[in-house]
Amino acid sequence: MTPLKPYLIRSIYEWIIDNNLTPHLLVDAKNSHAILPQQLVEDGKILLNIRPEAIQGLSLGNNEIQFNARFSGKSMHIVIPIVAVMAIYAKENGKGMIFDQEDEGSDETPPPENKPPARPALRIVK
Repeated sequence: MTPLKPYLIRSIYEWIIDNNLTPHLLVDAKNSHAILPQQLVEDGKILLNIRPEAIQGLSLGNNEIQFNARFSGKSMHIVIPIVAVMAIYAKENGKGMIFDQEDEGSDETPPPENKPPARPALRIVK
């Protein structure tokens, strides 16, 4: 089954834009697959304005979000894995969604071990 999170991000983004509000993404900047402007990271997080006028080439995919933006006058290609998105909300009223990071599983988490099921133990009761 495909994850629900990227669909929620896209729908909330569209709702924010349709209401002429400013969409912001709160991102876990510690994710090793994220490409972000490190000079703007605070406490391992970064807040990004993703309003169409502020960015170019937005792609809200199922695995990652990508766009081009300017930071301190320099153009940068931003890549945000979906698992690194902590929240999406409208700047003006705070409406949006905060995602539970405990459900995500970090990109550093090792794959689960494939152990065979334990053999059932039976005993005679007299």
